[in-house]
Amino acid sequence: MKEKGILIRMLIDKAEQFGKTNIELYKLKAIDKGTDVFASMASRIVIIIIVALFLLLLTLGFAFYLGEVLGKIYYGFFAVAGCYALIAILIAIFRRPLEDLFNDYIINEIFKEKKNASN
Repeated sequence: MKEKGILIRMLIDKAEQFGKTNIELYKLKAIDKGTDVFASMASRIVIIIIVALFLLLLTLGFAFYLGEVLGKIYYGFFAVAGCYALIAILIAIFRRPLEDLFNDYIINEIFKEKKNASN
Protein backbone atom coordinates (compact mmCIF):
# COMPACT_ATOMS: atom_id res chain seq x y z
CA MET A 1 0.00 0.00 0.00
CA LYS A 2 2.87 2.30 0.86
CA GLU A 3 4.39 1.54 -2.53
CA LYS A 4 1.27 2.84 -4.32
CA GLY A 5 1.44 6.05 -2.33
CA ILE A 6 5.06 6.54 -3.36
CA LEU A 7 4.21 5.84 -7.01
CA ILE A 8 1.30 8.29 -6.91
CA ARG A 9 3.52 10.96 -5.32
CA MET A 10 6.17 10.38 -7.99
CA LEU A 11 3.51 10.63 -10.71
CA ILE A 12 2.23 13.91 -9.24
CA ASP A 13 5.80 15.26 -9.06
CA LYS A 14 6.42 14.30 -12.69
CA ALA A 15 3.14 15.92 -13.79
CA GLU A 16 4.03 19.08 -11.88
CA GLN A 17 7.48 19.16 -13.47
CA PHE A 18 5.91 18.57 -16.91
CA GLY A 19 3.55 21.50 -16.38
CA LYS A 20 6.40 23.79 -15.30
CA THR A 21 8.47 22.73 -18.29
CA ASN A 22 5.58 23.42 -20.68
CA ILE A 23 5.05 26.88 -19.20
CA GLU A 24 8.76 27.62 -19.56
CA LEU A 25 8.68 26.39 -23.16
CA TYR A 26 5.75 28.66 -24.04
CA LYS A 27 7.50 31.61 -22.39
CA LEU A 28 10.63 30.97 -24.46
CA LYS A 29 8.61 30.61 -27.66
CA ALA A 30 6.84 33.90 -26.96
CA ILE A 31 10.17 35.64 -26.32
CA ASP A 32 11.57 34.17 -29.54
CA LYS A 33 8.62 35.41 -31.59
CA GLY A 34 8.72 38.81 -29.89
CA THR A 35 12.40 39.29 -30.64
CA ASP A 36 11.88 38.21 -34.27
CA VAL A 37 9.12 40.77 -34.72
CA PHE A 38 11.12 43.48 -32.93
CA ALA A 39 14.25 42.84 -35.01
CA SER A 40 12.28 42.90 -38.23
CA MET A 41 10.47 46.10 -37.25
CA ALA A 42 13.68 47.78 -36.03
CA SER A 43 15.48 47.18 -39.31
CA ARG A 44 12.51 48.48 -41.27
CA ILE A 45 12.29 51.57 -39.05
CA VAL A 46 15.96 52.36 -39.72
CA ILE A 47 15.34 52.07 -43.47
CA ILE A 48 12.25 54.28 -43.18
CA ILE A 49 14.22 56.95 -41.29
CA ILE A 50 16.96 56.97 -43.94
CA VAL A 51 14.39 57.21 -46.75
CA ALA A 52 12.58 60.00 -44.86
CA LEU A 53 15.80 62.01 -44.55
CA PHE A 54 16.49 61.50 -48.25
CA LEU A 55 12.99 62.66 -49.13
CA LEU A 56 13.31 65.67 -46.83
CA LEU A 57 16.46 66.85 -48.57
CA LEU A 58 14.97 66.09 -51.97
CA THR A 59 11.87 68.07 -51.05
CA LEU A 60 13.92 71.06 -49.92
CA GLY A 61 15.89 71.02 -53.15
CA PHE A 62 12.72 70.73 -55.21
CA ALA A 63 11.08 73.56 -53.27
CA PHE A 64 14.04 75.85 -53.87
CA TYR A 65 14.11 74.90 -57.55
CA LEU A 66 10.38 75.53 -57.97
CA GLY A 67 10.80 78.82 -56.12
CA GLU A 68 13.38 79.95 -58.65
CA VAL A 69 11.21 78.84 -61.57
CA LEU A 70 8.09 80.56 -60.16
CA GLY A 71 9.92 83.76 -59.27
CA LYS A 72 9.71 83.72 -55.48
CA ILE A 73 11.30 81.11 -53.23
CA TYR A 74 8.25 80.78 -51.00
CA TYR A 75 6.07 79.87 -54.03
CA GLY A 76 8.13 76.70 -54.36
CA PHE A 77 7.54 75.85 -50.72
CA PHE A 78 3.80 76.49 -51.13
CA ALA A 79 3.72 74.15 -54.13
CA VAL A 80 5.56 71.41 -52.27
CA ALA A 81 3.31 71.89 -49.21
CA GLY A 82 0.30 71.52 -51.51
CA CYS A 83 1.71 68.21 -52.77
CA TYR A 84 2.14 67.03 -49.20
CA ALA A 85 -1.43 68.09 -48.38
CA LEU A 86 -2.66 66.02 -51.34
CA ILE A 87 -0.64 63.03 -50.14
CA ALA A 88 -2.06 63.45 -46.61
CA ILE A 89 -5.61 63.49 -47.98
CA LEU A 90 -4.96 60.32 -50.00
CA ILE A 91 -3.49 58.59 -46.95
CA ALA A 92 -6.52 59.63 -44.86
CA ILE A 93 -8.85 58.22 -47.51
CA PHE A 94 -6.95 54.92 -47.79
CA ARG A 95 -6.06 54.66 -44.10
CA ARG A 96 -7.98 51.45 -43.48
CA PRO A 97 -6.25 49.39 -46.20
CA LEU A 98 -2.89 50.66 -44.94
CA GLU A 99 -3.76 49.60 -41.39
CA ASP A 100 -4.83 46.18 -42.66
CA LEU A 101 -1.55 45.84 -44.55
CA PHE A 102 0.42 46.70 -41.40
CA ASN A 103 -1.63 44.31 -39.25
CA ASP A 104 -1.17 41.50 -41.78
CA TYR A 105 2.58 42.08 -41.73
CA ILE A 106 2.72 41.84 -37.93
CA ILE A 107 0.58 38.68 -37.88
CA ASN A 108 2.69 37.05 -40.60
CA GLU A 109 5.86 37.85 -38.66
CA ILE A 110 4.42 36.32 -35.49
CA PHE A 111 3.26 33.10 -37.13
CA LYS A 112 6.19 32.72 -39.53
CA GLU A 113 7.99 29.46 -39.03
CA LYS A 114 11.63 29.80 -38.16
CA LYS A 115 14.03 28.22 -40.65
CA ASN A 116 16.32 25.66 -39.03
CA ALA A 117 20.01 26.33 -39.42
CA SER A 118 20.57 22.58 -39.72
CA ASN A 119 18.33 22.23 -42.80
